[in-house]
This record gives sequence, structure tokens and C-alpha cells, in this order.
Amino acid sequence: MEETFPTIIFNDEVIQITLLSFKISCTAVALATAISLPLGIALGLKDFRGKQFVLSLVNTLMGLPPVVVGLILYLLLSTSGPFGPLNLLYTPSAMILAQLIMAVPIVIGLSYSAVSTIPEKVIEQTHSLGATKYQLFLVVLKEARVGILASVVAAFGSAISEVGAIMIVGGNIRYFTRTLTTAILLYTSMGEFDIALTLGIILLITAFFINIFLTFLQSKQNPTFRRKFRRLKFGD
Repeated sequence: MEETFPTIIFNDEVIQITLLSFKISCTAVALATAISLPLGIALGLKDFRGKQFVLSLVNTLMGLPPVVVGLILYLLLSTSGPFGPLNLLYTPSAMILAQLIMAVPIVIGLSYSAVSTIPEKVIEQTHSLGATKYQLFLVVLKEARVGILASVVAAFGSAISEVGAIMIVGGNIRYFTRTLTTAILLYTSMGEFDIALTLGIILLITAFFINIFLTFLQSKQNPTFRRKFRRLKFGD
């Protein structure tokens, strides 16, 4: 039997998988931003005993293996675990929780880096004008907006491409917890390369636009980079 090269197909299942993936990742990153952004800004503005330890912990958690997150959540959410009565295992909520745990340290770490680059004189001037804590927060948010936005985009890119944790706690159930990454693994193992290729292309396009946006943010944040880019001469 002659083998044919896989073709791209679009059907209701592909659309449902794509929409679910974006829904889960967007929800997780939105919650992570709401939790992490104030913490990242506070870390950038305040000096306290143990700050270096906290930063080291955040940096360590940024590289936390997804399968470890999935394993811990599985033990906590299983019927024999402390949160078993909530019946969250093998649901989109458990998948959101897994991605939330992984996105939090990314947003904290990168937003801290963005805030720490703000010139000290900006903070001092804001204090001297009698600004409240809320007003100072808004000023910092405005000054570090490019870096903060980059942290959110980076967290989303990490979440949408994650597979280990959501496979463990989601179960890869068709039309319920099946996402782009888990579906690619499943359909590849089943030999259904048409749908696996289609989902892979969607994931690649998503990653491409995320990286394009991050590059754009880098050029906005770095004037030298922007000037060099503008001076580039392309072939005739």
C-alpha cells in the first residue's frame, strides 16, 4: 500500500481543540498576571531581608519541570488526595491550575526585571511629589509597561506549548480536555498524521507570532536595537 504525505485538514474537532487550548492558556495567564504583577513590582521596589533568597526561589520555579507540577497536582486532586472532594481532576479547571502554577514565577521574574531597570530618579521624584502607593504603582506600571507586557506574552507562550502537566491532570479527554499539544502526541501515536500536522502548524503559527511580538517589544524597549534595525539595508 502506497503511503501518502499527510495533508492539512480543518474540521470541528480541530477548531474545538484550538479554542479550548487558547481558553485554558488565556485564563491561566490572566489569573497569573493578576497574582504575580503586584508581587513582581513589589520585589523591584522594596529591599528586605531575604530578598535574594526569594529571587533565587522565583528563578528556580521558572524552570520547574511541568511533569513535576502535574504529578503534585494529581496527588492533591485525586480521590485519595486532600482536594479530591472538589472533583477537579480531569477537568479544564485542573489544567488551568497547572498552567497557572507555571506562569506565576515567569510573570514575577520578568516583571521584576522590568521594574528593576527603571531609573531610581523616577521613583524618587514620584515620592517627592507626595504620591500614594497606588499612584506609585501606576507610575511604575507605565514606566515598565513594555517589559511587563513581555512577561505576560512569554508566560502565554510557555502555557500554550506546555504538555506534561496538562496531560497528567487533564487526561486528554476528547471534546473536553484535549488541547493542541496533547492532541498532537495522541494522533501521532495513532498514526493520524493529517490532524496531527494541522494541529502542529497551528501551534507553530502561534509560537511564531508570539516571538514576533516579543521581538517587537524588545525593539521598543531598547532604543539602540531599534536604531540599528532601522539602519539595516536589505538586498536590492
